[in-house]
This record gives sequence, C-alpha cells and structure tokens, in this order.
Amino acid sequence: MPDTTPKKGNRLTLYIIIGLAAGIALGFWFNEGYVKSENNQIITIESSLKSIDNQLLAIKDTTAHNFHSLTSLKVQLTATKAKIIEARDVKLEPFSLLADIFLRLIKMIIAPLVFTTLVVGVAKLGDLKSVGRIGGKTLFWFICASLTSLFLGMLLVNFFKPGLAMHLSLPDTLVDTGVKKTALSLREFLYHVFPTSVIDAMARNEILQIVIFAMFFGVGTAAIGEKGAIIIKSIDAFAHVILKVTGYVMNLAPLAVFGAISCIIAKQGLGILSTYSIFIAEFYSGLIILWIILFLAGGIFIGKRVFTLMRHIKEPALVAFSTSASEAAFPKLLLELERFGCPNKIVSFVLPLGYSFNLDGSMMYMTFASIFIAQSYGIHLDPGTQMTMLLVLMLTSKGIAGVPRASLVVIAGTLATFKIPEAGIALLLGIDPLLDMGRSATNVIGNSIATAVVSKWEQKHV
Repeated sequence: MPDTTPKKGNRLTLYIIIGLAAGIALGFWFNEGYVKSENNQIITIESSLKSIDNQLLAIKDTTAHNFHSLTSLKVQLTATKAKIIEARDVKLEPFSLLADIFLRLIKMIIAPLVFTTLVVGVAKLGDLKSVGRIGGKTLFWFICASLTSLFLGMLLVNFFKPGLAMHLSLPDTLVDTGVKKTALSLREFLYHVFPTSVIDAMARNEILQIVIFAMFFGVGTAAIGEKGAIIIKSIDAFAHVILKVTGYVMNLAPLAVFGAISCIIAKQGLGILSTYSIFIAEFYSGLIILWIILFLAGGIFIGKRVFTLMRHIKEPALVAFSTSASEAAFPKLLLELERFGCPNKIVSFVLPLGYSFNLDGSMMYMTFASIFIAQSYGIHLDPGTQMTMLLVLMLTSKGIAGVPRASLVVIAGTLATFKIPEAGIALLLGIDPLLDMGRSATNVIGNSIATAVVSKWEQKHV
C-alpha cells in the first residue's frame, strides 16, 4: 500500500496558504468597512495624544493650570481609546477565537509531548555518559548559533541604522507600554530553570523546567534497568497517543492562520505592510542572511542532505510563520525530523532543549530591536555597551517561550537594564505580529538544523 503521508502534508500546506491569502483579503475588507469607524477614531485619538504630549513637554511649570488641563484631557482620551479598541476587538472576536483556540490546543499538548518524548529520548541513550556526550554537543551548537544570531542582529542594526529616521524625543517616564518588564538576575534565572514542582511547571508550560525534570526522570529510569524499561514502554506509548492527538490539532492550522491574519489586517490595514517598510525589509533581510548562515553551517556537516531537510521542514516553518508561534510547529517538526532520518532518541532530546536554548530568530530580533529603540531616541551605545547587552540577552533569552510577544518581554527588561526608555516598545507593537512571523519561522529552521547536525555527529549515515 503506497504511503500517502507526503500528499496529506502537501494538502495541509496548500490549505494553510489558502487560509493566509483568504485572511488577508477578508482583513482588508473588514479594515475598509466593518471596523473602519473604530480604526479612524483610534487614529484621531492617537494624533491628539501625540499633540498633547508635545505640548506637555513644552510646559516647564508642572503646576500650571494648562498642564493639569492637558493631563486630564490625555487621561480622558486614553480611556476613550481603550473603549474603542475593546469595541473593535468584540467585533473581530469570532476570528481571533480561531487562532486563540488553536494556540490553546497546541499549548495543551506541549507539556506532555515535551515530557514524554524527552524522557524516552534520554532513557534510550542508555546512561548518564551518553546524555552528557550528546548534551555537550547540543549545547555547543546552541551557544554558537545563539551568539551568531545575536551578533548578526547587532551588526545589521548598526549598518542599516533604521532608528535614526525616527527622531523621537525622550518620552515621559510614566508612559505605560503594556508589556511586562523582565530583567532577570543570575539568581532569578537559575530559580526559573529549576522547578519546585513539575506539576506547576507543566500547568504553566515552563518548557525549560519540564526539560530539567524530564532529564532527571529519564536518567533515573534508565538507571534502574528492567523495572525502568516497563515505565519507558508505557511513556513511549503515551507519547504516541499525544502525537496522534497532535495530528488532529494540526488539521485546524489553516483556520487558525485565517483568523489570525484577518484580525491583524483588519486592525492595521494593508498599510501595516508598509508603515515601517524600511525596518521590516531590513529585519527580514537579516533573517534571510541568518537562514543562509544556518543552512551553510548545516551543510558543512550533512552535505547536500540539507536540501532534503529544507523540504521536510517547510510545513512546520510555514505554520510557525503564519501563527507567530514556534510552539505551534513543534509537534509537526518532531515528526518531520524523524522522517528526514534523525534518530528518535536524538530528536526527542535535542528539539525540546532547542525550544528553550536555541530560538535563533527571537535572539537576532532582540539585539536588532533593542538598539533600534536606542537609535530612535538618539541614545548612543558604544561597542562595549552593545556587547554587554548581547551577553545579557544571551542569558535572559534562555527559557523564553516560543509564543507571540515573548521577545518583547525580554526586550523590555533589557531596555530597563541599559536606561533606554521602555516606552520605545510602543514603536514595535503595531508591526510586531509581522516581525514575530519571521522570527518564529527562523526558530524552527534553527532547531531543525541543530537536530540534524547533532544526529550526524552521533550517526554517520544521517
């Protein structure tokens, strides 16, 4: 009986592309009619708020009557804007729910999938020596890829200097960006890595903490011999059940893509594709350069098979691109890497680690965006400060979730560390969904190549 899996995969890819195109078309129609009134009101209010901010900056005496009047008007306009945004969101809710439900279903299976596949992968390695050997190779690749991504982002933003065209004044320190600040110290980072409760870690989808527990559990299970083999067999069966459920969930991907894209375009309009065209073009140029570097690095070890790998990961990369979530591609990526020829024990070990330690697209974005914001406010960062920022991001990016806006949380913390106005995050909020698409796809590509290379290092025939 012939294998029809590739045909099914091609159909799903086609449906995702159709969902993407249909979402853009419907979003444009909504933007021009269904939510046009709300969009125009929001634009008018934002213009008024900008004018008020400029007037407030010109007033030196904060006790003046005019200052208090403008401040009161600003509060009123901000509240009105929030109500209009809420009304617009209610109108678009049926479509945003498509993407939200899909991502919730994906998150539902991430914790058990990571735990079961990693435990089985570690146990199949046989002993602590094997875990150490493969883990060492994996972390070496991750560190090299992370530093390359961060440095490339820093290099390109200094070359293109996209922020210089903004000419922004330093903002009010009380401006709220809506993004939670996260500036991790070494102590907080280590506390974040090691779980106090694996149940709590799974409930919150803390992938890094699940990875730590799964590694201990896998090594311990392998160490008790025949008794452990029974447990591993049961967990392996459970993993196959989760993978089957994953297949059902992935069939909803086209609908999720349709809903997510239609909402973005409805709110921002097709103008979102050109508003920050220079920044977007330069960032995506950087991503393409990073893809080339990653594929060339992978080609050094796996040769022409890198082209075969590209064909296998196109669908997971497209899912990540369309949903702006690296996690959404994890289940499908797991299957495609095994079909490519990577051993199950390597895939089950390397890929979950990669989702905590090797988000190449997100890391390149962090240096690119952080320095862009500094440039926008005319803040000069010398090379030494930028290298320090790179190392800080190298630390704080570990364990970041592969979900929408996660990078902004880390960037907000980094800006606070280097005395750069966190209000600058607002410069990116409007276009972040588009940027998130590219960096999420890059995360998938980076982890795929890492898994293939480590597999090659362990098995010469891959």
